[in-house]
Amino acid sequence: MSYKIVREFPDDIIFQDAGLCITLYQTTHRGTAEKKKDIITYKNILEKIKTILKEKYPQEEPDRLMAPLYELNQDQDFWNHTLDGLAILANIDRCIVYKLARPVNDMFSVSKSFHLNPLLRAFQSADEYQLLGLSGKNFSLYEGNRYGLSEIEINTGIPRTIDEVLGEQHTERYLTHGSYGGTGGVSMFHGHGGKKDDVLIDLEKYFRYVDQIILENYSKNSKLPLLLVSLAENQAIFRKISNNPYLLKEGVKASYEAFGMEQLKDQAWKIFEPLYLEKTKTLVEGFINAKANGLGSDDLQNVAKAVFEKRVKTFLLEADRRLPGKYDESNGSVHSYSTMETDQGDILDDLIKALLKDKGEVIVLPKERMPSTAGVAAIYRF
Repeated sequence: MSYKIVREFPDDIIFQDAGLCITLYQTTHRGTAEKKKDIITYKNILEKIKTILKEKYPQEEPDRLMAPLYELNQDQDFWNHTLDGLAILANIDRCIVYKLARPVNDMFSVSKSFHLNPLLRAFQSADEYQLLGLSGKNFSLYEGNRYGLSEIEINTGIPRTIDEVLGEQHTERYLTHGSYGGTGGVSMFHGHGGKKDDVLIDLEKYFRYVDQIILENYSKNSKLPLLLVSLAENQAIFRKISNNPYLLKEGVKASYEAFGMEQLKDQAWKIFEPLYLEKTKTLVEGFINAKANGLGSDDLQNVAKAVFEKRVKTFLLEADRRLPGKYDESNGSVHSYSTMETDQGDILDDLIKALLKDKGEVIVLPKERMPSTAGVAAIYRF
């Protein structure tokens, strides 16, 4: 297989200098009835890319560049398990594929850099969250945003049920010696009460295990807010023992197994939307205050210079905005083009790449929430 399906962003391919770059975005569907249409749309996009490569870049080994894209076209298992969107980044050396949990506009680009705005928006934390579905017997973990929700595949080496974790006798042995439970932060219980007390003790032990697994293997890596969906009585027990700083105070007090995926997403977004709106409000107010004090700007030339000087603390970017041209990373200047063609560069993509390389914070906001009509707004460190 000459392509790789990945989940992490950013991937090193963004920072590689490997000549011509192909970027492809496409809305896909989870429903079986629409799969064939998705494949046809994908084929049509490939033909347009092929035409540009043959006509304008015959020296760039078009057939070799396109080979992974055509191979993906034949991967029926991939198309049977698509989500809401697809993103592909390919150069002469590598081809990576993202399954996205939000729709994207169908488009492609062929240039010296990748088009990153839609992909960045899909992976940014502004409206992303993780959801822990928890019962007294099992747990599942999901990741979502306003557009969709998808289940995270738990490593097969991680036990998930209470019986797997505590053993048939519901002993403490697994948490003490297991590969993932460990002993750090795990309290031992030795109750001698009735059956009700025994059940509570086992639940607490199991919930401590779940809390540790989620925190160490997922929350610390993603740093996303964690929404708990569980019965009220289980919520009370879990919150009492949880050490996860990303756990939201409010949760959905119901059995997660009672919801379909769409219902679960709707329930989650009811809780998370006010938090998202408050976060964006804080970002916008922060920019307005920074600009008023000379510590922020929405002037493209000034922002580009600040990126070059590594002075940008937070970079706000308008969703789907494109500015044809090039950012010169050797001196921080920008050169604009008159039109946006599929094989021309994008100043914003170049700025995103520079900021990601320096591990800067880049937030994509809808046009109506941006504090500027320029498409960019930067808050400076100094």
